[in-house]
Amino acid sequence: MAVMEMKEAINQALKEEMTRDEKVFILGEEVAEYNGAYKVTKGLLDQFGPKRVIDTPISEAGFAGLAVGAAMMGLRPVVEFMSFNFSLVAMDQIISNAAKMYYMSGGLYNIPMVMRGPNGAGPRVSSQHSHNMESVFAHFPGLHVMSPSNPKDAKGMLKSAIRCNDPVVFLENELSYGMKDEVPDGEFLVPIGKGDIKREGTDVTIIAWARMMSLAKTAADELAKEGIHAELLDPRTLKPLDMPLIAQSVRKTNRVVIVEEGHFFCGLGAQIADNIYTELFDYLDSPIIRIAQSENPMPYAANLEAATLPSVAKIVNAAKHVSYNV
Repeated sequence: MAVMEMKEAINQALKEEMTRDEKVFILGEEVAEYNGAYKVTKGLLDQFGPKRVIDTPISEAGFAGLAVGAAMMGLRPVVEFMSFNFSLVAMDQIISNAAKMYYMSGGLYNIPMVMRGPNGAGPRVSSQHSHNMESVFAHFPGLHVMSPSNPKDAKGMLKSAIRCNDPVVFLENELSYGMKDEVPDGEFLVPIGKGDIKREGTDVTIIAWARMMSLAKTAADELAKEGIHAELLDPRTLKPLDMPLIAQSVRKTNRVVIVEEGHFFCGLGAQIADNIYTELFDYLDSPIIRIAQSENPMPYAANLEAATLPSVAKIVNAAKHVSYNV
C-alpha cells in the first residue's frame, strides 16, 4: 500500500497490465515522448518502447479507427484522448464501429479496447473544452462506461477495463489527477458493474461519481454537523449500473440526491432517477433531487463557471430539502 496521486495510480495500472500482457499497448497524442499531456503515461516509453507506446498524429478518428482494427485482430489497445472533448472527432469510430462490431459480426470479433482520458470541466477552459461526455457514451449499447472518484478505484477499475473483452470508455478528470490516496500494491481489481458505499448513512442517499464524490464528501461533513447522516454511494461503473447496491441504499434511507457534473437535461442522473422511481417508488419518502450542470455552455469567467457547476452548497441544500420533507 502506498500513497500516490490519481495520475500515478493510473500509470501504475497501465504499467502492470502492459507487463502482464504483451498484447496491451498505448496510443494517442503525446503519450510517448512527452509522457502524456498530464504525465499519466510517464516512463512507459522508456520501459516498453515505441512499438507499445505510440505517439499519433492529431487525428482522433484515425487513431481510434486504428485501435478498433487492432482490437479485432486480438490486441488490447488503450487509446488516450488528450481530452474527451476531442473524442467528438472520433464518434463514428467509437459508436458505429467499436460499440457495434461484436453484434455486427455475429460474435466473431470482440473489441478489447479502452478509451481513456480527462472528461468534464477543467479550470477556465470555457465552452469547447468542458464537455461532460458520460451520458453520451452511456446511451449507446456495446460500451461499458467507468469513472473513478479516487486513486485506489482508478487503479483497480482501469486494470479490469483493460482485461475486459468489450470496449470500455474510462472517464477521468484533470482536476482529480493530483488527488492523493492509499493505493494497493500489485494485483488489485475493481469489477466492472460494482459500485461502492463510500460513507454509511441513514437519512439520505447521495449518489455521486468521479469528481462529484469529493464535493459530496464535503457536503456530508457539513450535513453531519446538523444531524443529517448522508450515505454516499459511488456507482463507479456508470454502465452497467449497480442497481442492487442503489436499491439497498434507497431502502435504508428513503431519500435520494443525485449529483452529476453533466448537464441536467438527459443527464445520466435522469436515468438513475427513472430506475429508482420504477423499481423503488414505494420506498421513497421524498421526490428525488438532481444536482447537475446548468443548461448553458460553460462560461470562461470563474464566478460564472462556479455558478454553472454543482457545488457543496447545492448538495447540502438538496439533502436538507429531502430530509425535512416528511
